Amino acid sequence: MFKGLLFFIRYFLFWLLFFFIDRLIFLLINSKKIAAVPFSATVATFYHALPLDLSMTAYIVVVPLLSYVYWLLSGRKIIELKWLSVYNKVLIVLFSIISVVNFNIYREWGSKINAKAVGFAISTPNEALASSASSPIALTISMLALLVVLGFIIQQWIVQRKLTFEAVSIWLRLLVVPVLFAGTFLLVRGGLGGSPINQSMAYFSKEQVLNHAAVNTEWNLLRSVLAARKASSNPYLYFSRQQAEKYVKDLYTPAKDSTIHVLKTDRPNVVLFIIESFTADLTKTLGNEEGITPNFDTLINKGVLFSKIYSSGSRTDKGLMATLAGFPTLAAGSVVKWPDKLQKLPGLSQPLFKNGYNTAFFYGGESEFDNYKAFILSHNYQKLVDRNDFKIKGKSPWGQFDEDVFKRQLSDLNKEKQPFFSTTLTLTNHEPYVLPGRPRFGSDDNKAKFKSTAYYTDSCINAFLNTARKQAWYKNTLFVFIADHGHVLPKDRVDVFVPERYHVPLLFYGDVIKEEFRGKKFTNVGSQADVAATVLAQLNIPATEFIWSKNLLNPYTKPFAFFSWDNGMGFMNNKQCVTFDNVGKMVLYNSNPKDKDEATHVLNAAKAYLQTVYQQFIEL
Repeated sequence: MFKGLLFFIRYFLFWLLFFFIDRLIFLLINSKKIAAVPFSATVATFYHALPLDLSMTAYIVVVPLLSYVYWLLSGRKIIELKWLSVYNKVLIVLFSIISVVNFNIYREWGSKINAKAVGFAISTPNEALASSASSPIALTISMLALLVVLGFIIQQWIVQRKLTFEAVSIWLRLLVVPVLFAGTFLLVRGGLGGSPINQSMAYFSKEQVLNHAAVNTEWNLLRSVLAARKASSNPYLYFSRQQAEKYVKDLYTPAKDSTIHVLKTDRPNVVLFIIESFTADLTKTLGNEEGITPNFDTLINKGVLFSKIYSSGSRTDKGLMATLAGFPTLAAGSVVKWPDKLQKLPGLSQPLFKNGYNTAFFYGGESEFDNYKAFILSHNYQKLVDRNDFKIKGKSPWGQFDEDVFKRQLSDLNKEKQPFFSTTLTLTNHEPYVLPGRPRFGSDDNKAKFKSTAYYTDSCINAFLNTARKQAWYKNTLFVFIADHGHVLPKDRVDVFVPERYHVPLLFYGDVIKEEFRGKKFTNVGSQADVAATVLAQLNIPATEFIWSKNLLNPYTKPFAFFSWDNGMGFMNNKQCVTFDNVGKMVLYNSNPKDKDEATHVLNAAKAYLQTVYQQFIEL
């Protein structure tokens, strides 16, 4: 009987060693982030990782356990375990692939591989491949080979290939069986505590990269996949429903309903550009970067700039919903995964269509990506142009280059009846940062490529406007520019919880703007989700259905912005910014730690905001 138990001990030891190696590689890859961290804290990562590692190993051991129990009760004395070697090798290869994918996802997203990433790869494999093209291929292949080879060698050394049963009574065998099942269950659950095991049990440090390293990659993915199927319970309950809703209501109750009208007319054409990864850091005006967006910086001096705007999230799907639907992010969740709920959200195109606007959406990629098409076609966009509508296919991995999309949009606008609302979602500034011509800043690394594609998109915007100025409709057109989200580049903002990572420009531009407002900068804090209410207010169209969007040109509007990432959130107003990790239950960033009262107020607002918006999502 002891030999049988020794089999499980050795089996657990093997998988714990595998996860140890995986974690060690993760830390080495992210060594720059922990260069200033004490060595003892880094070593502590491996200790705090044990609960989740043991839980994941217990999941793995279920199949060998069932086999073991069968042979234990059957009376066989010697069992060959050749099949177990195959079982382990399959898992080693699978887990190694998951690990190297996780390395690259963490580099780009600042979070571990999750259900969203898997769904992305399954539903849109071509886009997933395009997105991964900027990953370091040699390093990825090397790490994959290393994990697989080491896994095979250690398995050969530790895991038994033959099982020998001692001669013991059937009653003792029957007694051992429930003990084995109970032990496995407790390891899966994480013990006898009132709360089952979760990611926060691995969190121990103020350094997020150490917490993320301690969370078992495969366990995290499994939990994420299971959680993604649930949209019926609110994981962000911090207050009573009444308290949370009161917090939010106070945020959206201006002292007075007023609007600064910056336009000459209340029925201009509206052309909205949602620009891929066009972070404020790219500009000279907001990011102090020279020469990347010279044309956009020129436009700023002639338009109306909202200088303290923050994206709702860090991915395009979240930015699109924030801009067009005025709907904030859900931290770990995304409303685009539920088309039935997606269709219940308002859309900026709807009130414009009802007020006589002709509406169209232009995108150089696949409109089916992340259910964009489901939203567009259910929200009164009369025309949708995507990569499938171009006779000459672009050579970008994503589809058409920005210049092709802008040319098609111009051609269609010249035939369109006014007033019109035309939306463009650009994509050339997306990884792997492929250009149709010579890169302005070279292509030595991703930073140079990113700056080059941003420069290219900036030049395409300039070319579009130069051609548009020759058209009769130009003088009656408001151009609105905003990014879909911020970016880690070009300033290497690797921490997903710093507010600068979400800072994006919002610009109103065009001859339709009154002369006294050209070159004006509004400096109150605002959100990407505020575009809908702000634009509609300029057109004297009610925005009552956009309950999460506020009018930035109402001087009595309370200034604030909410943003979130996987299981984390941030909130800021004109005084302070606080970001918070929902798993570790810890403050990650505080712009003014001396003002504790304001920090508490800001954090409570963030919690109430996420709780309330997620509750609305459930009830859609």
